[in-house]
Amino acid sequence: MDEVKDNLASKGVAERLTLGIIRILENMPGVADVRFAEREPAEKRSLLSWEQKRACILPEDLRDFYLTTDGFTLNWNVKLDNESVPLGCMKLNSVSRLSPLMPPVSLFSLPNAPSLCDLDWDEKEPGSAWSPAPPHFDSRSRIFELDSCGGNGKVCLVYKNCTPGVVAQSSEVWFLDRSLGWHFLTSSFTSYYRLMITHLGLPEWHYNFTPYGPSPQAKQWASLYQPLTFADPQDPISDPPLNHLDPSRAFKAKTKTPPKKKPSGQGGGGAGRAGAGRGGGVRR
Repeated sequence: MDEVKDNLASKGVAERLTLGIIRILENMPGVADVRFAEREPAEKRSLLSWEQKRACILPEDLRDFYLTTDGFTLNWNVKLDNESVPLGCMKLNSVSRLSPLMPPVSLFSLPNAPSLCDLDWDEKEPGSAWSPAPPHFDSRSRIFELDSCGGNGKVCLVYKNCTPGVVAQSSEVWFLDRSLGWHFLTSSFTSYYRLMITHLGLPEWHYNFTPYGPSPQAKQWASLYQPLTFADPQDPISDPPLNHLDPSRAFKAKTKTPPKKKPSGQGGGGAGRAGAGRGGGVRR
């Protein structure tokens, strides 16, 4: 009896964590093997240790998330030719794996060895209300990896305008593509979490927030399993690529062509001759 209660409690926690997306995925056509990895909550001392070591204050919503579950992993497959093929993946690193994007410089490294800081040789654009200023790879920003995106980029927790020796407090969530270009995602972890759930962890969904978008194959998967939120980022006015089906037209039986009527002249002449005949018969 206690085991049944524990299972029901764990299912309830998973349902709240995933915002009901597991049940939605299981009811989608072709989706199979939806797996959610349950994890224990992170300890408060591990969060405090991370903040002291990184000189950064975790956002309140991210802290609450780690106190509920130390990381997040949800995978799901699709059936193709009677085979289960991995497709969707939603992942957030644990506290221990919330590591800096750039590892500390080794004492044995060459003094003139190239690094990501070399990409900040020019001053970047200051940004605007719609597009904030991008992060820097040098000491002006502190960047930590939230998700490796399966090798298609990196989702990062970014602290900008940092000063050496001063604890950073304000953070944002950015996407670093494979060409090392920065793309703003959200200003809070909660917004990014909802964004991740909405996109179902589909391949390359982060590239919807880039000027060039995802690959054609990723667009096909998105239009199939995510028709309500998928749209072309280059054309904000365009409608989502839905299949507009009109049952009255699609399933309407083919109508038969009515037979052609005879010309009225022939019909009138015949009627006149019939009438004349009848009239002749009466006169007799």
